[in-house]
Amino acid sequence: MSFTDDERAYLASQPLARFATTFGDGQPDVVPVAFELDGNVIWIGGPGHVFCRTRKIRNIASGRRQVALVIDDLVSFDPFVARGVRIYGRADDPIERVGLIGPGWYVRVTPTVSWSWNLQGLPAGDEWYPTHRNNHDQSASQ
Repeated sequence: MSFTDDERAYLASQPLARFATTFGDGQPDVVPVAFELDGNVIWIGGPGHVFCRTRKIRNIASGRRQVALVIDDLVSFDPFVARGVRIYGRADDPIERVGLIGPGWYVRVTPTVSWSWNLQGLPAGDEWYPTHRNNHDQSASQ
């Protein structure tokens, strides 16, 4: 399974993700990044070799390839309206390519599982938003 049409539309509407990797001592590291959805994969990148020296890329290059992303927004505080997508996946080593922010070095993240909530933008009720879970088919992205 890949992202639903609603999830794709939401991801395309958002400019920023929070990207989590793990440092060698097990400490999680979370940073804001621009991202690009390309089919069933996500690209995260930056210009030049500066991107390749960042902690997130050093973490991935050290073999800690399990990553997570959260793309969300708060539509309204009163009434409370939140929506988003959470993604677990596997990151590859950076490659040179032209992407969302132009030529540079990019990491491809292949999702393994994702969750989305309230993409319709409805106010929260007595219960928290129901969550939609996707198990992403790895054979389709290889």
